[in-house]
Amino acid sequence: MELKWLLCVTLLALGILAVQAHDVDEDNDADDVVDIEDDLDDGIEEVEESKSETSSAPPAPKVTYRPPVPTGEVYFAESFDKGTLDGWILSRAKKDDTDDEIAKYDGKWEVQDMKETKLPGDKGLVMVTRAKHHAISSKLSKPFVFDTKPLIIQYEVNFQNGIECGGAYVKLLSKTPELNLDQFHDKTPYTIMFGPDKCGEDYKLHFIFRHKNPKTGKYEEKHAKRPDADLKTYFTDKKTHLYTLVLNPDNTFEILVDQTVVNSGNLLNDMSPPVNPPREIEDPNDQKPEDWDERPKIPDPDAVKPDDWDEDAPAKIADENAVKPEGWLDDEPEYVADPDAEKPEDWDEDMDGEWEAPQIANPKCETAPGCGTWQRPMIDNPNYKGKWKPPMIDNVNYQGIWKPRKIPNPDFFEDLEPFKMTPFSAVGLELWSMTSDIFFDNFIICTDRAVADDWASDGWGLKKAADGAAEPGVVGQMMAAAEERPWLWVVYILTVALPVFLVVLFCCSGKKQPSAAEYKKTDAPQPDVVDDEKEEEKDKGEKEEEEEEEDANEEKLGSDADLGSASQEEEEEEEEEDRKPASEEEETVNRSPRNRKPRKD
Repeated sequence: MELKWLLCVTLLALGILAVQAHDVDEDNDADDVVDIEDDLDDGIEEVEESKSETSSAPPAPKVTYRPPVPTGEVYFAESFDKGTLDGWILSRAKKDDTDDEIAKYDGKWEVQDMKETKLPGDKGLVMVTRAKHHAISSKLSKPFVFDTKPLIIQYEVNFQNGIECGGAYVKLLSKTPELNLDQFHDKTPYTIMFGPDKCGEDYKLHFIFRHKNPKTGKYEEKHAKRPDADLKTYFTDKKTHLYTLVLNPDNTFEILVDQTVVNSGNLLNDMSPPVNPPREIEDPNDQKPEDWDERPKIPDPDAVKPDDWDEDAPAKIADENAVKPEGWLDDEPEYVADPDAEKPEDWDEDMDGEWEAPQIANPKCETAPGCGTWQRPMIDNPNYKGKWKPPMIDNVNYQGIWKPRKIPNPDFFEDLEPFKMTPFSAVGLELWSMTSDIFFDNFIICTDRAVADDWASDGWGLKKAADGAAEPGVVGQMMAAAEERPWLWVVYILTVALPVFLVVLFCCSGKKQPSAAEYKKTDAPQPDVVDDEKEEEKDKGEKEEEEEEEDANEEKLGSDADLGSASQEEEEEEEEEDRKPASEEEETVNRSPRNRKPRKD
């Protein structure tokens, strides 16, 4: 066992030494590389270049980009692969109630390739600037009317530089006579707002729709409940993510990110504030009666203070058993003036008053139990009871907590089809962000889920496939890391080889039996092997007896054959015939399990 642990410790020590040796080598890498490069000529450089080309890893499978094409009827589809903003209108509006310096929607939009793209030719809409108001919009091919078909809106977002504070949501602009995309701003009426938004550590995925009150005609924003899923990764990983909203005629909705549902619900039950107001409300004119008793407990009116109850007894009293410690310095104060202190030169007694040295702890009190006037310590007063109060009893007149009565809600209405929202005719982005280069791509608005899925597969699906093809596997990542940090090879070897070695060492190695000499040296009890030796000798003797009997029978048969005559031969034949059945019967009997000899272990 000691040998096993010694081997384990040796392996670990070798690994540590290899890591330390690598660290030492790194300190001299710069000087060594400079010296070598100075000595190399052009011919050697060409050979090294050719070697590096031949030894490089095989290229990753290439994903070819093709612009997505809708496979069915759509109200809006935009992939930006033409490289222009044709069909999009930049807002020239100004925000109300904002300083003129920042009120303009002067943020820049451009169609660009995504940074570090794996799909050459795949372009998107980029919000280039930061800390500015941005607004851009585009008309639908025809207005979307909420009737018997679902609404599906889907688009991609990539926070290429991460996101500090800002949004990447879209607005579906309501169809109104006043809609002017050239003056698109934050107050422009919209039907639905959907998409990611973040500020600080608050990560949101908005779904807001404006509901029209059928009684007053006013609009009120209804917000979907917050998803339970953790959304932080979608804002921080700098990858392209697919955002999808599915709104069904039965008032159900689903919100998906990368084709995975992260939130779902019903417009009637999962919006805040609720679509429909309550049927009853509290009467604002109702008032609590003056004699209404809300006290569940009251002081017992029949209780009387005991005669021996002393309300004036103090809570603390001096300990009469305390004794002043020996060596207490009654005449020495706890604090004295600092003898080393000097009055500042700029001290003005007329302005600052008479100067006094600052107080310090009396040095004489450091070795004494205490200084100053000694006082007995205070202890709890065993006779203290405090102010007497009557005990509390149940209030027989208790009426409960008063609440105003309920009356019918004069503003009540019941809209059982909130899905039938205001039609919309344009899609827009109206954003403020403290981070630049937010990438948008592959907008689609349709009514068929299959059409949206095909569009996603041809757009976002290609991006995902290209990213996956460009990223090496686990083994490739480990190899690349080891090329940059050669000491990782030691870690890999120890990680793989050490467990295998230990398994073989501990599981496959047998326990060595001690020899007789070791028993003699240690006087340890020796197993009893006498019986086993006797059994072996007995088996050997029986085997030798059987062999001798067979040899005797063979000699006897040979002598009879030389002396016999024809008659004797006939007799022998008859005897042999008589012996055959008998021998067969004996063999059968011998084969019977009851007649077998017991096995000698």
